[in-house]
Amino acid sequence: MTVNAAVKWLKRNLFSSWWNGALTLLVLYIVWSAIPPFLDWAIVHAVWSGEGREACLGPGKGACWPFIFANLDQFAYGRYPAELRWRVDLAFLLGLAGLVPMLIPRVPAKLWNLGYLVVAWPMIAIVLIAGDRPGLVGVDTDLWGGLLVTLIVAITGIVASFPLGILLALGRRSEMPVIRTLSIVFIEFWRGVPLVTVLFMASVMLPLFLPQGVHLDNLLRCLVGVALFSSAYMAEVVRGGLQAVPRGQYEAARALGLSYWQTMGLIVLPQALRSVIPGIVNTFIGLFKDTTLVLIVGLFDFLGQVRIQLSDMHWSTPQGAATGYVFAALVYWVFCFGMSRYSVFMEKRLNAGQIR
Repeated sequence: MTVNAAVKWLKRNLFSSWWNGALTLLVLYIVWSAIPPFLDWAIVHAVWSGEGREACLGPGKGACWPFIFANLDQFAYGRYPAELRWRVDLAFLLGLAGLVPMLIPRVPAKLWNLGYLVVAWPMIAIVLIAGDRPGLVGVDTDLWGGLLVTLIVAITGIVASFPLGILLALGRRSEMPVIRTLSIVFIEFWRGVPLVTVLFMASVMLPLFLPQGVHLDNLLRCLVGVALFSSAYMAEVVRGGLQAVPRGQYEAARALGLSYWQTMGLIVLPQALRSVIPGIVNTFIGLFKDTTLVLIVGLFDFLGQVRIQLSDMHWSTPQGAATGYVFAALVYWVFCFGMSRYSVFMEKRLNAGQIR
């Protein structure tokens, strides 16, 4: 880019008016005021090695990164037995082996890959992580924690809420009054209740409605609550996409003699879902961040595990909390930013044929 082209770009995008120019200068001032002190604390004057809190004590010292390095295993697995953590690693590696080809558009056999991810891999992962099978030692979910719990809650919520949301959206637009009414009641009920309340109900109240002798694990109860809660929001996103499909598409499908499910599966839903990709991914990102709320029912997700490790007197330092929360924010940002960028990629790819 030449100097003239750079000047034109700046004038067109950042200084097109006095108001945009003032905002640009204000943002530059905020960045200049905030970024250098943060980098000074996080990198320049940070402590990078040490065996305990003494290494991070002293005037002028910044972030205490040895605290992070020493507790990485706890952040990832919680209290999951160290000698059995290979099972967790293997379960997620098998998941990645199916997810990566699924995310690459050019890789063939998508249907088989989807079947593996939705049917086979969850059963394999449950057996590996939970154990309690011949040849495997059982690990109670009370010992699960850290990123392990965060990913389990997020993945289960995403996988379960997407098809449920589609069915609820179709039900809300159904011409059958009973189906439409039930779908509306379900969606409005779950959208009108905070997720905190849902988790409390799933953890405390749900066992009261179960038959005597039937016990559901606390983690399983939370997974059910999160999936139902997220499906209501997903249904409204999908319904917006269905309303964006022109009426002529329905009429053309009817003229061809297609059934209701053929019309939805082959014509309407592909167009509707493509138009609401940003909303779908936004719901997924919100769900991923909402996994931190499981801490209130006694499950220690990634953020909860960071908070627990902060109470360790061996690493109790003035800058320990800030370091832990900055590290947690970075991890959440990496996951959320990754989902966001992939959605942008898919949106551009699927809309390539619409560009004139």
